[in-house]
Amino acid sequence: MILVDSSVWIDYLRGTSTPPANKLDSLLGTVPLAIGDLILTEVLQGCPGDKEFNDVRQQLAAIELVVLGGADVAIEAARNFRRLRALGITVRKTIDTIIATRCILSGYELLHHDRDFDPFAEHLGLKCVVCEP
Repeated sequence: MILVDSSVWIDYLRGTSTPPANKLDSLLGTVPLAIGDLILTEVLQGCPGDKEFNDVRQQLAAIELVVLGGADVAIEAARNFRRLRALGITVRKTIDTIIATRCILSGYELLHHDRDFDPFAEHLGLKCVVCEP
């Protein structure tokens, strides 16, 4: 299963050609994809009007929805934050820690366009989808 981050969905839905957005386009309909509940919130928050909100909501309803949090994920996310901080790395967004931790715990690959996930891949075993430039 590949969890797709909001950084990729936003580029894809705006028609912005980036390697991750192009990778998403090639994966749609060919492999199991998922969107996290908090990622869905981030994407929908950016919709400028009701029509866009409803259109995007309908498009994303076809993608499997994953609940990102819960007690086990919350506790492990705090541990991961502390592990990275002990290495001198400060994670800027709690939501990224939750997303990365959920992927690590569940064995999901993450398709993203956000450098904040790099320390999770480098130090904690987060598997990320490789995108060709």
